[in-house]
Amino acid sequence: MTAPVRAEDAFDVAAVAAWLGIDVPEVRQFSGGASNLTYLLGDDLILRRPPAGTKAKSAHDMGREYRIQSGLAPVFRYVPEMVAYCDDESVIGSEFYVMKRVDGHIPRKELGLDLPPDKVRQLCTGVLDLLVDLHSVDPAAAGLADLGKGAGYVSRQVDGWSRRYRAARTRNVGSFETVMAWLRDNQPADRGTCLIHNDFRFDNIVLDPGEARPVALLDWEMATLGDPLMDLGGALAYWVQADDGRLFRAFRRQPTHTPGMLTRREVVDYYCTRRGIDLSDRQWAFYEVFGLFRLAVIVQQIYYRYHHRQTRNPAFRHFWVASLMLEARCRRIIRRAGR
Repeated sequence: MTAPVRAEDAFDVAAVAAWLGIDVPEVRQFSGGASNLTYLLGDDLILRRPPAGTKAKSAHDMGREYRIQSGLAPVFRYVPEMVAYCDDESVIGSEFYVMKRVDGHIPRKELGLDLPPDKVRQLCTGVLDLLVDLHSVDPAAAGLADLGKGAGYVSRQVDGWSRRYRAARTRNVGSFETVMAWLRDNQPADRGTCLIHNDFRFDNIVLDPGEARPVALLDWEMATLGDPLMDLGGALAYWVQADDGRLFRAFRRQPTHTPGMLTRREVVDYYCTRRGIDLSDRQWAFYEVFGLFRLAVIVQQIYYRYHHRQTRNPAFRHFWVASLMLEARCRRIIRRAGR
C-alpha cells in the first residue's frame, strides 16, 4: 500500500530522476515497514534508502543490500531485479538503490486473499519452503561466501543484540537483564552456516494472487551468513496465532491467525522435517526466546528514535508497550523451559 510521501521522508525527486536519466512522474511511499524507507517511482521502479536519525553502525547499508540481491539473482529466483546503486550521498542526502517492482500481492495484517483453509495451509507451507530453499543456497555460487564472520554466529548475536538493547533502552521499558543472562548462559553451538534473511515475514513476501504462491522475497538489509535456526526463531517472533493472548494479538502485523495457517509448533516441525534437523522443545526454547528478544530490540530501537524526536511517525508512539510485552513473553518461555 502506498501513500503520499511523509514530509520527514521526502527527498529531491528531480535529483534522482537526473541521476537515473529518466522521467519520474510521481513518487509515493510504501506505508509498511519501520526501518529502511521504500518508495514507488512512477509505476515500475522502487527506491530504497535509510531513515533519518541515529542508526546502528552496521545497519541500513544500501550497497550491501544491493550486492546481496545482485549476487543471488542467478541462483535464487525470488529476488527483485536490481537497477542501480548510488553511493553519492550528495544526490539526496543518503545512499540509495533502485530496483524493478515485482507484480503481485503483499500480505499485511490481513491476508487480503479469499482462500479456504486448505489453500491457506498450502500457501503457508509454500512460504516455509521458500525459507528452506534460501537456506539451501550455496553462498559461494552467489558470490557471497565472505558475507558472514564465520563460526560463533550464535554467540555474536546474543552479545550484539544485548548491547543494542542497552543502548536503546528508555526509562519506560524493562531491563531485559534476566532474559539476556539466560540467553548468554544457555546458548547452543552453531547448527551450521547458511545464507539467512534475518527478516523473514509475510509482509516481505510477494505472492502471485492467482496461484497464492511466493514470487519474491524483499528487504534484504539484515541478510548474512549464519545459523538457520536463528533465522527461523526470528521469523516466528512475528507469528501471532488466533489463540494467543489479547495483548500479543494486538501487535499482530501479519496474517498468521488466518484459518489454515500452521501454528508455531507446526512451523518448527515442518521446517525441521524438511531440513532433517532433530530438535527438542527445550532446545527450541532458546531460538524462540532469542527471536522474541531480537524483535524487542528492533522495536525499542525504533521507539528510541520516536522518543528522541528523530522521527514523528505516530505509528511508533506505543512501541514501548510491545517491548514490555515481549519481555514478559520471554520470561514465561524461560520459566517453562526450566521445568
